[in-house]
Formats: sequence, structure tokens, C-alpha cells
Amino acid sequence: MQWFKGIFLLIVTNLLIFFTLAITGTILIDYVLPQFGIDLRGSVATHEFAWAMVFGFGGAFISLFMSKWMAKRGMRMQQVTSPSTQKEKVVFNTVAELAEREGIKMPEVWVYWDDVPNAFATGPTRNNAMVAVSSGLAMNLSDDELRAVVAHEVGHITNGDMMATTLLQGLMNTFVYFIARMISRPLMERNYWMGFAVYMLLQFVLSILAMIPICWFSRRREFRADAYAANAVGAASMAAALQKIEILSQQTLSSEHREEGMSDDALATMKIHGQSKGIGHLFSTHPPTADRIAALKDLPK
Repeated sequence: MQWFKGIFLLIVTNLLIFFTLAITGTILIDYVLPQFGIDLRGSVATHEFAWAMVFGFGGAFISLFMSKWMAKRGMRMQQVTSPSTQKEKVVFNTVAELAEREGIKMPEVWVYWDDVPNAFATGPTRNNAMVAVSSGLAMNLSDDELRAVVAHEVGHITNGDMMATTLLQGLMNTFVYFIARMISRPLMERNYWMGFAVYMLLQFVLSILAMIPICWFSRRREFRADAYAANAVGAASMAAALQKIEILSQQTLSSEHREEGMSDDALATMKIHGQSKGIGHLFSTHPPTADRIAALKDLPK
């Protein structure tokens, strides 16, 4: 039921984003900009690029601003405002201490129920963010290791990673929409349905290729967040947490999910670690654990 709810919310959200951007783009390009002497309707290429930017950046930013709302409704979560257990205190106090040190508004703290040890941070701005940890993470890590993982997530917030990723995603989306549209446009003029099929195929292929620079940036930001955690609570704690998370994740997936036909690639979906070999590495959002630990050891003492 939880899975169905998540899929339903995703579909409804995407439909709302599409209609919102279609209406906004029409008003902006056809009515607002011409009032300021900017007419993008004359040139086909310029008009198509303007539309690509509306959908590319518009979709990315709407998704960013809805990220907290989607996370809360896509998982069974509980907000921690008055921590009562030792683990809750570790998570809450670590976020509070680092937020005060960085001079940002206290991010919301949430716990969600999942045996897979994981954590994430999301939110549109540094002062409007949330940090969430799974029950599997909180229960299986020591206090120092848990502090390191929480510091890593706060590092994403203070580094502005969500906004930076959104800008890159918007840029990639823009070029995907624009290139697909410009190539398929002559075909659409001769045979609409054939051109539309080519347009959808190009979008699919180009979207996959666009993930390569996005995933590369994601791997870079993980190293930066690790360095932030090392500076905040110690490199040894962060390295120990990474090692334990990898072991626990493999055990959890082996015992619970492999029976359902899932492969080892599911680890990438769980945001635990990336692949170190083959083409899969290009599409991994997280670096291999060994590389992250090596980078932590190389940090200045």
C-alpha cells in the first residue's frame, strides 16, 4: 500500500507540474516577455529553447520545492521535536549543534521505518531543510557513527547541494527537451505520430546520457559531505559508519529482498554506495565505499 501511495503521488505531482508549466510558459512567452520587448515567438529555435528552459528548469525547481512534502508523504515518518530515546537525542542534538555553528535555521529532524540503514537530507534552501534517518541506521550504529552520518547530511545542506543539483538537473533537462524537439520537429511536420515517437525515443536516450554528468556531480558532493562530517565529528567515525552501513545493507538486502528477485544493483537505489567497475559506475550517485574511506584517510589531520 505504501508503494502504491508513493507511485500515485509521483504521477499526480508530475501531472500538476506539467499543467502548471504549460500555463506559465504560455503566459510568459506569449504575453509577459513581449511587453518588455523580448519576443521569442518569431524564431523557431529560440521559441523551442525558451519552452525547453521553462520545462527543464521549471520542473527541476518545482520538484526541489516539493521535495520535503514528497518525502514526508512517500514514507512512514515521524518528526522528532522532543527527543525521548538516546538515539533520537544523538540525531536531534547533532543537527541542532551543527545548525547553530553554521548559522542556519534548524532543519527538521525525522525518523522513518526501514531496516535498510540509510539517511538523507532534502529541502529547497539551507534554511528550509530536513534530515531523515532510517530506523535501521539509528539502531545499528554507535552514537559516534550516527553523529558522523547525521553530520554528513547536514553537510549537504550547508554546502547547498540540493540547489546546485537542481540547477544542473534543470540545465540537462533543457538540452534534452531542446535537442529532442529540434531533431523530431521536421518529422512531426510530415507525419505527426512518427515524429512524436522519435521525440519520445530521443528524450529517453538523451535523459539517460544526461544522468552521467548529474551522477558525476553527485559523487563529488558525497566526498565533500564526508569531509564536512570528518571536520565536525572526526574522520574515523565517518569511515567506521561507512564500513558498517555497507555490511548491514548487503545483509539486509540479501535476507529480505533477494527473495523477491532483486539484484545487488538495488544498493544504488538505497543510496548506500556506488559501483567501482564497468559502465554502471557512470550512473552511480554515490562513490564506492572504499574510495570514500580512502579520501577520508587522505584528509589533512
